[in-house]
Amino acid sequence: YPGFDDNSNKEVINDEPNDVQLKVKEWIDGNIVVHDDTEKEANRAKFCRLISTVRVGLLVGNATKNGFTLQYTPEIEALLQQADQWTFDNFYLSEITKGQPLRYMGYELFHKNCDLLNKFNITVSCFDSFLQTVQQGYSKYDNPYHNVVHATDVLQTVYYLTTKTGLVNWLTDLEVFALLLAAAIHDYEHTGTTNSFLVASRSELALMYNDRSVLENHHISCAFRVITKAEHPILKEFSYEQFREIRCLIIDMILATDMTTHFQQVEFMKRTLLNPKGIEKIDRSKVLNYILHCADISHPAKAWELHSRWTHLLMDEFFKQGELEQQMGLPYSPLCDKATTKIPESQV
Repeated sequence: YPGFDDNSNKEVINDEPNDVQLKVKEWIDGNIVVHDDTEKEANRAKFCRLISTVRVGLLVGNATKNGFTLQYTPEIEALLQQADQWTFDNFYLSEITKGQPLRYMGYELFHKNCDLLNKFNITVSCFDSFLQTVQQGYSKYDNPYHNVVHATDVLQTVYYLTTKTGLVNWLTDLEVFALLLAAAIHDYEHTGTTNSFLVASRSELALMYNDRSVLENHHISCAFRVITKAEHPILKEFSYEQFREIRCLIIDMILATDMTTHFQQVEFMKRTLLNPKGIEKIDRSKVLNYILHCADISHPAKAWELHSRWTHLLMDEFFKQGELEQQMGLPYSPLCDKATTKIPESQV
């Protein structure tokens, strides 16, 4: 249309139903007419506002028809269109969605962008109910860092890494689904403390999981109880083989987020990259593990404003653990003594 040349918004038009395209075209033909070049910029702005309004209306309408309601605003819609950006601000998403970033990001990535709900015959209302339960689990301990915003950030970062590298075209639909789902649940019901603290304090979780990857095992176990609940059985239509595969993939991915495995993973990847034949033979499940682990600890590589905010939230969580250790007569864990820890050095 005259005066409009924004590629991103052309894509907005192309992914809507044909009847909507026709209605929009009819409205534009009757209301936006260019008489000379001076009107182009004004018409372009008018057209962009129209696109945003139509998209929000469609999203609200579709959400209502699918049995759930997400209150989309032009601000939310505009932000979510940037979900494929490295420096996406999930703090801002949480703010404008009133503390529900995982619901909005989950719907955006699983349904709108990757079409995974249709591919695996999962109803939108069922998946949204699942995401709401997961959000509640992330709020259980009111953690400064390991909370629903972090989960959303890791989910969005995983999406970025798979789409921008082209890995999404190498992975199967089931593997993409497993990867995004693992990102969404990877810290479910995090206690706000470290594995070493849970072991040293002889916690129930440490006793349950025999001191090994305590939190990671806890996240997996609790999340799969949610996944298989009758209220939102998101894997109900999966065959036995599909369920076994996705469960094994998710277990491996979340266990690989245990920081005690970090340097082992880095060393393996270095050796693999130095050997071209090794890259060709790399286990696909290991690739998934590395993507999730990288996304989980990615904030130091993002914009300074985001990294700084994440760092201070993480240190707040560490210092709260330090206070618990002091009260229990336990030695301070690394970075948990507020009196001696230097935050800048902790990030080197």
